[in-house]
Amino acid sequence: MDRNTFTGLLIIAAILLAFTYFMRPSEADLKREQLLQDSLKRVAAGVAQQPAGDSMANAKVAEKTIDSALLSGPFGSAITGEEQLVTLENDVLKLTLNTKGGRIASVELKNEKRWDGDPLVLFEGPGNSFGLNLFVNNRNYSTNDLYFVPQPASGSDQAVMRLNYGPGQYIDFVYSLEGSNYLVNFDIRLQGMQQVIASDVDKLNLQWTADLLQQEKDMAAEQRYSTVYYNMEEDVDRLKENKDDEETLAGPVKWLSFKQHFFTSALIAESQFQGGKASVVTDVTKNNVIKTTSATLALPFTHQASETFNMQFYFGPSHFNTLKEVGYDLEDQVQLGWGPLQWINRWAVIPVFNWLDNFNLSYGIIILILTILLKLVLFPLTYTSYISQAKMRVLKPEMDEIKEKFKDEPTKVQQEYMKLYKSAGVNPLGGCLPMLLQMPILLAFFYFFPASFELRQESFLWVNDLATYDEFFKFGFTIPFVGSHLSLMCILMTASTIIYTYMNNQISGVTGQMKYIGYIMPIMFLGFLNSYPAGLNYYYLCANLITFSQQFMIRMFIDEGAIHNKLQENKKRPNANKKSKFQARLEEMMKQQQQQQKAKAGAKAKK
Repeated sequence: MDRNTFTGLLIIAAILLAFTYFMRPSEADLKREQLLQDSLKRVAAGVAQQPAGDSMANAKVAEKTIDSALLSGPFGSAITGEEQLVTLENDVLKLTLNTKGGRIASVELKNEKRWDGDPLVLFEGPGNSFGLNLFVNNRNYSTNDLYFVPQPASGSDQAVMRLNYGPGQYIDFVYSLEGSNYLVNFDIRLQGMQQVIASDVDKLNLQWTADLLQQEKDMAAEQRYSTVYYNMEEDVDRLKENKDDEETLAGPVKWLSFKQHFFTSALIAESQFQGGKASVVTDVTKNNVIKTTSATLALPFTHQASETFNMQFYFGPSHFNTLKEVGYDLEDQVQLGWGPLQWINRWAVIPVFNWLDNFNLSYGIIILILTILLKLVLFPLTYTSYISQAKMRVLKPEMDEIKEKFKDEPTKVQQEYMKLYKSAGVNPLGGCLPMLLQMPILLAFFYFFPASFELRQESFLWVNDLATYDEFFKFGFTIPFVGSHLSLMCILMTASTIIYTYMNNQISGVTGQMKYIGYIMPIMFLGFLNSYPAGLNYYYLCANLITFSQQFMIRMFIDEGAIHNKLQENKKRPNANKKSKFQARLEEMMKQQQQQQKAKAGAKAKK
């Protein structure tokens, strides 16, 4: 063994000894561990009494004393009990009620499935709570922690959970289903509690917390569309979706909902809640949970001998028409875009989509027909844009001559261009304006397809679910900008956009750097839209293919030679070279700019 090896082994041994010395448990830690192990052994052996000097045993005795005091105090009989489950169901809902808290422990939508085929349960588990917060005998109680007793109900579609306080004093939670819809009638009845609850309390806080469970393949998309919505003072608003948020609800609240991408859990008041608070949190440590939502809603309390608060739950799809049938502007939870985009979707796209849906066609065919109808409506704008581009194209030789003649005078080039446009009767923006007018409609579809519940789990061609991306190519690892997969529908959309850009460059005659800049956007869209719904990419693909067809047909019937002759005739008009006030002002501005540039150049030359 050489000296270097010996030295290395000596250093390693020193490190291990130091680690053992400094990381060894303290005497206090050893004592606590011994006490814990002794306690566990006594519990296993059924030993009832603990040593007097054992601190853990003293804590157990104190806990038993507190329990005894609680059992003989308010809600004494409800402090302890056994959890029992009661089931209510109709054709679309299956509710599981728990006697602990008297609350809805889970909700299953019977006609829907998770993305993996499992039953679709909106919420369940320990991350969920629901109940009244009560201040009784200088102590806070939550009904969520107390045990209710099931009572005889008027039918199989109703369940009554009772929290007993004393003779003739109780709180009932009453649940009932109506027919085959997603609404659950929910009443809170307080009997004889007017003297029990502190006299200065005029509101009872209803606390509701729920872990929103993952239902879709794309968890990131679900998080992007999930948050808390509420209707406060006739206005529907929501908490932020892209980060944790909390909001104090200062005004009367008609309803509040925990909305996921395609499903909603809402609580609707018959009158109104008296304000409250709401929050949404993303906790990545919770498995299968996209977000945790919470709300506190205030119920008015007037200390009457008998008081009832009538409410309704909505547990169902975030489907525009279904929510609209419920009323109270619940459909405003479906994100259809901002400003005019929302109006286009609400008053044009959705009615046409619903009309096509009545024919029981595949949704892939419906999207194709919808795109064709849209392109037919926009055809006058497309035609106008093409004619304007054709005019610019036939003028290009003359524009090239001007550019060559005044190549050292950019301002003069622009002035001569304006004269040429004026004399030929050409609007240089004529090709752009029709395209800009189409943009709101194209953007409206960008919001419509991701929000369409109808497309959820609907297949078309190789796509299993039009409401999410198609994983045609799976990498097994993540690539920056692209992700862990490639969507074939997105690839086809990107390829068609590149071809469209090429054809558009040929039509418009664009040259220079602008000729290549147009190819950058499709590549960016590939990374951006790769994780968006296949239905959206399919729509853009159809739109590009139809645009190709329209341009091909227009080129067949348009004679560019006739357009050139018409422009030359326009130049011969008596007022062809007469300047408009706008053109005169524009030329004057250009002259001033040219003079300023010459002055700056002269100043630099003198230096």
